[in-house]
Amino acid sequence: MTSSIIRCSHCGVNNRVGNDKVADNPKCGKCKQALLFGAPIAADQDNFHALINSGLPVVVDFWASWCGPCMQFAPTFNAAAADFAPQAIFVKVNTEEQSTLSSQYHIRSIPTLMIFQHGKIKQQLAGALPPSQFNQWLQANL
Repeated sequence: MTSSIIRCSHCGVNNRVGNDKVADNPKCGKCKQALLFGAPIAADQDNFHALINSGLPVVVDFWASWCGPCMQFAPTFNAAAADFAPQAIFVKVNTEEQSTLSSQYHIRSIPTLMIFQHGKIKQQLAGALPPSQFNQWLQANL
């Protein structure tokens, strides 16, 4: 049986979850909160690298509050986080607050979307997409 390491966004503990159990709404062994609760996780310098090194694919939205397309895309990203919750972890990085991460990943335009697998960038896309196109992009790359 293969498993994934999923970091709890509530308490920060890494949890080993069998891949056959990911769709069963697994809970953290320490704090008992849902590990995949269908909403994006706000990432910062402290938790970002642990999140992207999860065994599951991680979809990251690099955004800023002053960015109109970012704000228009936010509901699409949130809906996808709920729809794809058992398949991937969804993470948001506020580029204004997390400038070190923005620099590290060479963010030049926002929103920038990335899919990480085992800590490595698997796919990258600059710009917001309509819901149907975003879902197609996710299905093709997850």
